[in-house]
Formats: sequence, C-alpha cells, structure tokens
Amino acid sequence: MIDHQKLGVAIPASVEKLQSLFGDAPEVAVVLGSGWAGAASLVQDAKSLAYTELPAFPQPKVEGHVNEVVVGRLGEQRVIMLRGRAHTYESGECTGMAGAIRTLKAWGVKLLLQTNASGSLRSHMPPGSLMLIADHINAPQRSPLVGEPGSGRFVDMVGAYDPELRRHALQLAKNEGLMLGEGTYCWALGPQFETAAEIRMFAAWGADAVGMSTVPETILARHAGLKVMGLALMTNMAAGLSAEALTHDLTLKQAQASGERAASFLAQLVASLKDVAL
Repeated sequence: MIDHQKLGVAIPASVEKLQSLFGDAPEVAVVLGSGWAGAASLVQDAKSLAYTELPAFPQPKVEGHVNEVVVGRLGEQRVIMLRGRAHTYESGECTGMAGAIRTLKAWGVKLLLQTNASGSLRSHMPPGSLMLIADHINAPQRSPLVGEPGSGRFVDMVGAYDPELRRHALQLAKNEGLMLGEGTYCWALGPQFETAAEIRMFAAWGADAVGMSTVPETILARHAGLKVMGLALMTNMAAGLSAEALTHDLTLKQAQASGERAASFLAQLVASLKDVAL
C-alpha cells in the first residue's frame, strides 16, 4: 500500500525541486517505455534531473531504462519526459509510480502520455507496429488504490484513455500517412512471459496487446485527475503466435530497431497537443 505519510513529505519536496529548476509545469508528461527513449533526444532546450534528486520518484532497476526526467519543448509544447518507471514485478507492489504521478499533478501537469513495449496478439499488428491504447484489461486484478481513504478511491475507468485525445492521435497519424492501430492492452504481472494458453485466454477476452506496465499508472493518474493517453510499440508476437522464443533481450532489440519511428511520431503527437485544450 501507499505510504501516505512518507509521500506527504516527498511530494512537496519533489514539486519544489522541479519548480526551482524548470519553472511552471508543462501541461504534458510522457512516460518513456522500452523503445521510446529516442524521443528524449528530440526535446529542444532540454534540461534533465535524476530521479535521485526527486524523493517521491522511484529508482527502477530494469535494463534499458534511465532514471531521469527531461524537460523542454517539442515544437511549442512544453513537456516533461520520465525516462524509467517502476514495475510491479520488481517488488510485488503496484504503487511504485504513485509518488511520481502525484508529484506531476501537484506541480500542474494535465496529461500523462504513457508508452510501452508490448507483445502483439493480432496478426495485423506485427512487430514494429504502433497501437493507440483504447482500453485495458487488468489481468492480475491488482490496484494501487488499495488502502486509499475516502470515496475518491472508487475511480470510474470508463474512457480512462481520453476518447477526444485518441481521435486527435488517429487523425494525426492519418495525416502523416502512418499506420496506427487502436486496441485493448492487457496487463500481465510478469516478470515471466505469458504462456500460450494465457495468450489464448487474453485474446478471447478481447486483448490486442500484452505487457507488464501501464495499467497501474493509468489507475493512479485517473485517481489524481490527470487525463491519460497510451501508445504501445509491438516488439514481438505474443507467446504461441510465432516460433520465436521470448526473452527480454529480444524485446529490447526489436524496440531499438523500431524506436526511431516510434519516437518521431511521439514527438509529433506531443507537439500537436499545443493546439488541443487539455
């Protein structure tokens, strides 16, 4: 459960640090998952700060993640990018991003745009494809809001991935001639990959992609009152859908191969949000 006493001290201290270094908050925050890190290099007038300087932020220990925030602009849109997230499989707790997300809200951020690397359950979205997350399935049925006081913990998750912003992203992709799928993301706890039987079950439930992140952060963000968007980069076909053995190295390798195109679209999307009411 979330340590409210600890975060009650850590969040204001983190906000003060961000405010002193970067000034007022950008409207948009982006969580960079595997394969999306190149977007940080596209940020103009960029300044960075390590998570170790922000007491409410986690210290992830997963290969392929860098633990820092990058603040600057893409086009005319100011943005803060989070390079690294806490995963539930690291500790068994799904509250690892609570401090970071609540810090962003307290600072003044309005939108959390999440990115991840996923396994595809659909043949029309092969490795290298991008998918806009329309909804999610919380397969472990774990919630970072367990133990939260008050009626605010009963968060409505219908439309959690903002419908208006999804329409905007789809139209942008169409205008740019980019194939952008849309579908349902299924969160699996990990760290082991799913079995072929589990993938068949997830597909029957209506999942289009599977991964080990994103859902706890979405729940936390909606509880905090942030709008949410989500983009998934397909790095492999899910278990049983190809002859390829699943490994973390494979995920990182495919993410790197497709990362430039993913980062470019992400940068275009963030820049385009300057003209969207958040």
